[in-house]
Amino acid sequence: MFKTILAGALMALAAAGANAAEVEIKMLNKGAAGVMVFEPALVKIAPGDMVKFVPTDKSHNAESIPEMLPASAEPFTGKMNEQVEVTFKEAGVYGVRCKPHYGMGMVALVVVGEPTNLEAASAGAAKAPGRAKQVFTDLIAKANQIAKAQ
Repeated sequence: MFKTILAGALMALAAAGANAAEVEIKMLNKGAAGVMVFEPALVKIAPGDMVKFVPTDKSHNAESIPEMLPASAEPFTGKMNEQVEVTFKEAGVYGVRCKPHYGMGMVALVVVGEPTNLEAASAGAAKAPGRAKQVFTDLIAKANQIAKAQ
């Protein structure tokens, strides 16, 4: 009996993992929105989905911004010039930056499920340097529209 229950639970977990989506965000020197960008800069995913941050050009990384994470979320830091794959488990808004190009506005916003920490993320975005502050303002406005449409 226990083996049957265990086997059923394992199959359910495998099926849940198979249903998780995978999204790719490119790190670019030049994209549709200008120079030093993540493309797309805003993605909406479900908890358990994975995002691959792909350095299509050199000298980029992807890392979470501590002030722009859900309270119980794990921070992440990708290495320079290397792809980083992140499974987003906690619902909320995640701010992402390319550390060397942060002030130039190379940022992204990942909305996972319900954007529960949108207000806190907005406060964190207000502290962003240079052009990143304006890019985040635009991305958060779009995230607000997504939240209202749900």
